[in-house]
Amino acid sequence: MPHAAHATPIWAVKLAVVTALVGIAGGIAGVAVWLALQLIQFVAFGYPFGGHLEAADAPSALNRFLALVAAGVLTAFAWWALRRWGRPTVAVTAAVGGKRMPSLVTLANSGVQILAVGLGASIGKEVAPREIGAWLAQVVTRRAGLTERETKILVACGAAAGLAAVYDVPLGGALFAVEVLLGELTLSTALPAFATSAIAALVARLAIPDEVLYHVPAMPMSPSLLVWAIVVGPVLGLAGVGFVKLTNRLQGLAPKGWHLLVVLPLVFAMVGLIAVPFPDILGNGRALGVLAMNTSLDDGTTMGMAPILFLLVLGIIRTITTSATIGAGAVGGTLTPSIAIGSAFGGFLGGAWLLLWPADGPGLASFAFIGAAAFLATTMRAPFTALVLVVEFTQQGTDILIPSLLAVTGSVAVGFVLARRRSAQMA
Repeated sequence: MPHAAHATPIWAVKLAVVTALVGIAGGIAGVAVWLALQLIQFVAFGYPFGGHLEAADAPSALNRFLALVAAGVLTAFAWWALRRWGRPTVAVTAAVGGKRMPSLVTLANSGVQILAVGLGASIGKEVAPREIGAWLAQVVTRRAGLTERETKILVACGAAAGLAAVYDVPLGGALFAVEVLLGELTLSTALPAFATSAIAALVARLAIPDEVLYHVPAMPMSPSLLVWAIVVGPVLGLAGVGFVKLTNRLQGLAPKGWHLLVVLPLVFAMVGLIAVPFPDILGNGRALGVLAMNTSLDDGTTMGMAPILFLLVLGIIRTITTSATIGAGAVGGTLTPSIAIGSAFGGFLGGAWLLLWPADGPGLASFAFIGAAAFLATTMRAPFTALVLVVEFTQQGTDILIPSLLAVTGSVAVGFVLARRRSAQMA
């Protein structure tokens, strides 16, 4: 801390400069991930640069399958070699706690994740930009002479800035830093979080097109939707807790050593076969989320049940493929997969509800949106971040904030109660 009045302006300027550099670094991390994904998908699927197309959008089932097979072989060998000869990877949470992230291993691990997602692996891409952002933040702050607390805050902000940049979610990124990584909402955490995420998103927009990630129709509120949100929140909370327990359990059983070279390609090939009739389960999760939020009911007859049941099937399959991919030893996120699963389950539960209590309009967008927010809030254990992320992803949702808040409250409350019960049983 500065001890003289003349030192205070110098300290403030230095901290402001370092904060700005961390934000710029986060933007660079986001752009690097986006460019790498664009290149991989151009080679694998012939997509032009500049859009949100992913493996699920490829028209050829054979192309999708072969891409997954290639992903399994390439990433299995890469992760096996990295874990055999490289230094242990350092998670973002450990980096925030002060542990140094090894440069080459961090970049290589992130690169393999991007390769897997780009070729259609059923996991999220958000871990890679967070890791690169945190690593760059450590590089920036290493010789800045900051306190341990200032460094911790800026490393968390760097990771969140990478997330903000790659998805263009500046507010969601800032909230991720303070609610998830730091667990503290004060001026000393909020100000750098806001600044770094805003700068990162601005830098990313110099290269990444400013497009809505999830195109959805209008989502009006109705009495039916309001009551449904209250009822369904705890249900989605239970589903979210189950998903987290499943992925954590399988992650703990992930193959090690040479077993990875066998299990990972087999699981990726299995996902590729499933994706032949169900392509929407591939990739980051955007395809399934968009499908759920744009599904309409034909009528109140059994014909109207078909799209509802299809969403249920896709939600279950996506849960299986994402969990199996993580359990096979792949590294990746569950943020956008949670949105995909939550929107599918929300659309299914909402469609079934509409058969009992019809509302204006045939679409399931409102139900899928609320389902995504409630499910993500449970898996992240971060209600503010989850809701804001879904709003920023869709650039919709302000008209149905009341039912969204009620559903998120119910889902997170269930998760909290179950966590307290487990803690009491272990005590």
